[in-house]
Amino acid sequence: MTGISEEESVSLDLLKKKMAEFAKERDWDQFHSPRNLLLALVGEVGELSEIFQWRGEVPKGLPDWKEEEKQHLGEELSDVLLYLVRLSDICGIDLGKAALRKVDLNAIKYPVSKTNLNNEGSPSH
Repeated sequence: MTGISEEESVSLDLLKKKMAEFAKERDWDQFHSPRNLLLALVGEVGELSEIFQWRGEVPKGLPDWKEEEKQHLGEELSDVLLYLVRLSDICGIDLGKAALRKVDLNAIKYPVSKTNLNNEGSPSH
């Protein structure tokens, strides 16, 4: 259905192209203003948050989750990603380059030599 194999990685550019085609085919470009996309993104983040709301801390890998719970999580994570990719495209932002730049800025802001972990393993600032 997606046209790519399980082994292939998916690029932000491919997602951007697919989202643009999806919106154009449905004549949804008229509704995809930055504001509308942001509000839709916030709504999807809310749905993602609901999945974790009453679970307390969850271990990495979600070992106690049922397969259908993981699938639902994947769907909500995908909704967030797709709206973020579409928003960045509509705003003319290269999300991949912006993210790499942000990682570089964070490396300057939080150099390894000055990053200490407190007893709980969380960064202390």
